[in-house]
Amino acid sequence: MKNSTLASDSVSAPTEIELKLALAPTQLNMLLCHPALAESPQWQHLANTYFDTSAGDMAKARIAVRLRKIDDRVLQTVKTAGHGGGGLSTRQEWESQVPGPQLDQRSLAALPPFEGSLGTVISALRPALRTDFTRRSWQINWQGSHIELVIDEGEIVSGDAQAAICEVELELKAGEPEALWAMALTLAESVPLRPSDTSKAARGNALGVQQWTLPEASAPAQWLHRATAALDAYHDSGLEEHLIIAQQALATLAAHPQLDEGSRQEAQTLTTELTDSGHPTSAYGVAALTLAHRFAYQTTLR
Repeated sequence: MKNSTLASDSVSAPTEIELKLALAPTQLNMLLCHPALAESPQWQHLANTYFDTSAGDMAKARIAVRLRKIDDRVLQTVKTAGHGGGGLSTRQEWESQVPGPQLDQRSLAALPPFEGSLGTVISALRPALRTDFTRRSWQINWQGSHIELVIDEGEIVSGDAQAAICEVELELKAGEPEALWAMALTLAESVPLRPSDTSKAARGNALGVQQWTLPEASAPAQWLHRATAALDAYHDSGLEEHLIIAQQALATLAAHPQLDEGSRQEAQTLTTELTDSGHPTSAYGVAALTLAHRFAYQTTLR
């Protein structure tokens, strides 16, 4: 949940709670026919420029600094790294309108992420990558909560490398995070979707250096996260090694001794319902979301 704009001199950050789902372009029309999207969406074209230093200080700190042009407005946004997995992320975000297509360095310096050593590199920030996409958005009341569902289609461009954007984002505007999981599961029952744990900025950073660093894993939730990140990397890089890593992570998850019987069955479904091209069936999406939800719930109880 976050405000759409925030005064540039504020030091408090709204929290964004979002569930991201990857969608194969061939499945887009199927999703658009879903009853939950019966109303006409709002259309926007979003042109985004992400900034970093030549040394990659923002990427290393997992902070995104972005200018977004929407019609005649330019918004400056800073996002921290998301916490979570299985497509769900919770992160801080600061956003404000700026006069033109240049960073407002003074307002950046007032934000918490730049109070330490990062504050010294603000003047060195330069355009690093861009994302251009069309966004369709729906405002949906679901189980007493307000959810913004968006479908983004376009591309990421970083240097000479490009990757397609085709994803669904469910953002909680008001209400309970449980509604995000419930809505995602409803969609996944009829449309092949899968959780995605990699932001557009992180995807662009990896594309730019042609290096995809995957998370290590030991616990079940970590193995699911590793598999999800590896699938994200595979579809952007086209490197077979990432698909193999994803398959190995899913197999390790299915055999993990900490899983209860129900979770083991869901995990075994993941090993059989991912196609040879790394795309999910509906059964995969439902099982992955069910496991991710269960792992997130177990974490909150600790």
